[in-house]
Amino acid sequence: MTKDHIIDIQELAREFIVGAQTVRALKGVSFSVSPGEFLTIMGSSGSGKSTLLNILGCLDKPTSGTYFIDGVDVRKRDRNELATIRNQKIGFVFQAYNLLPRTSAVENVELPLLYRPGLGHRERRERAMHALEQVKLADRFDHTPSQLSGGQQQRVAIARALVNEPVMILADEATGNLDTRTSYEIMTLMQELNQQQQKTIVFVTHEPDIAAFSGRTLMLRDGRVLRDGPNETVRSAKEMLESLPPADDY
Repeated sequence: MTKDHIIDIQELAREFIVGAQTVRALKGVSFSVSPGEFLTIMGSSGSGKSTLLNILGCLDKPTSGTYFIDGVDVRKRDRNELATIRNQKIGFVFQAYNLLPRTSAVENVELPLLYRPGLGHRERRERAMHALEQVKLADRFDHTPSQLSGGQQQRVAIARALVNEPVMILADEATGNLDTRTSYEIMTLMQELNQQQQKTIVFVTHEPDIAAFSGRTLMLRDGRVLRDGPNETVRSAKEMLESLPPADDY
C-alpha cells in the first residue's frame, strides 16, 4: 500500500459456497485508484462487478488478497469498524436513490451525520445545506422526494454522499433509472465534483457512453480484469447536455 493511493487492491479473490459447488466470483483482481481519479468499472452480468462493488463499499470481505482504502486494511477490521469506514470514508450513490420518502431533502442529507459523535443539530444542518449547495439544490432543501424530479432526487443522494467529506464517492449505476438528459445532468455534476473539487469517484455502470465521461475504465469479465486503462478521449457531459434538443422537444 502506498500513500499515493486512495484504493489499493492486490490479488483480490472472493469465493462463495453454493450447495456442493464453489463459485469463484473474483479471481485475482488487482488495481489502484489515486486521489482525484474518476474511474469507471464496467462488466456484464456475472463479471464479478457486484461482488467487487460490495467489497469496495466494505459490505463484504475478500476470501483472499488485500484491500486498502485510505491506508486502512479492510481485512483486519470487524463489523463495527467496517461500518465506521463506510460512514466516514465512502459516500454511496445508488441507482434507486434510497431516500426516506416522508423526509425533506436536508433531513435526508443529514442522515449520515447522525452517526458522527459530537455533532449538534446546528452543525449537521449547516453541513447538509452546504452539500445541497454543492449539487445546486439549496432552494429545494425543504422538499420531500415526491416533490422532486428523478434527477433532483439523485442530486439529493449525491449531497448525502458528500456530507461526510468522504475520501471516495462510490456510485452504483447512478444514472440507471434516468433518461438521457437527466443522466447527462448528473454526469455534468460528477465531472464538476471531480475536476473542480478533486473528488475521487468510482462509478459502476454498464453503459459505455456514461463510462466515456470518466478518465479511466476498468473492464471485468468472468471475475478478472479484462482491461484497465485511460479513456483516450474524455467526453464533456456539459457539452453533450448542451447538444441535446430543447427539453420541450425531447
